[in-house]
Amino acid sequence: MKKFLLASAAVLGIAGTASAADLRVRPPIVAPVPLFNWTGCYIGGYVGGAWNERDATFTDLGNSTFRAFSGGFVPGRLEGSHSWNAGLDDSFIGGGTVGCNWQPVGSPFVFGIEGEVGYLKLEGSAFDPLLNPGLPVTAVGGTPDVLGTARVGDWYGMITGRLGYAAWDRVLLYVKGGAAFVPVRASVIDTCNTNATGCGNWITSTAVDDTLTTWTVGGGIEWALGNNWTLKGEYMFIGLDDTFTSCNVATLQNGAIVGGGPFCFNHDFGGVHTAKIGLNYRFGSLFW
Repeated sequence: MKKFLLASAAVLGIAGTASAADLRVRPPIVAPVPLFNWTGCYIGGYVGGAWNERDATFTDLGNSTFRAFSGGFVPGRLEGSHSWNAGLDDSFIGGGTVGCNWQPVGSPFVFGIEGEVGYLKLEGSAFDPLLNPGLPVTAVGGTPDVLGTARVGDWYGMITGRLGYAAWDRVLLYVKGGAAFVPVRASVIDTCNTNATGCGNWITSTAVDDTLTTWTVGGGIEWALGNNWTLKGEYMFIGLDDTFTSCNVATLQNGAIVGGGPFCFNHDFGGVHTAKIGLNYRFGSLFW
């Protein structure tokens, strides 16, 4: 009987110790903080500015008989082919963006594709100084004489690939490049056919109007403001490398066509710099 009581006491003591251990406060289990991930598709808008790399250039190529259209009162119109420039005004830009990102789990690199459509308009004009050195458009009785005009835009679009590096979790540095689509227009017009000072007696009008498919490259930085909104600052350069040519015949005061065939002019545009800020909304959570 005594042995039984001692054994029971021992068992109860062990059980009590185990129960006391169970009553100790255990530290809370903290769930791991999910890593930020840029995977997902988004839409957004932006505003900014654009400016031309250099002035637009017009080159008077003449025709098969005359080395240049512009000549004023030079005997025989023997002056050679020559060029003049027109500065283009800066432009406001604004539009919309749609794209998708993919960031592999555990990788800091982000791969994406993006489309952009917006407003852009750079334009300017200038007289051929061979006839009208330093004169404004309204100088010759309100009638332009050998006036070159150029315009880039009205609208533009881009389709680009994007490569980013999530260096600081919610901050993404990226580069992007691809194709750009930009309307361009250039013309040379001379409607002054009176033998006044600085005004020749030939008239003509030529123009080229085309949508250029070209290249674009740039980059930027993007911040995640929350689970769905991001803010970006971006620079892009649009290359305008093509030379456009427009041709037309010239006529005399009496309507007769000047010999030698159509007169031609080359039109060259410098590239376009753009800078903008934008706000994007991503569908769903930015957490993977």
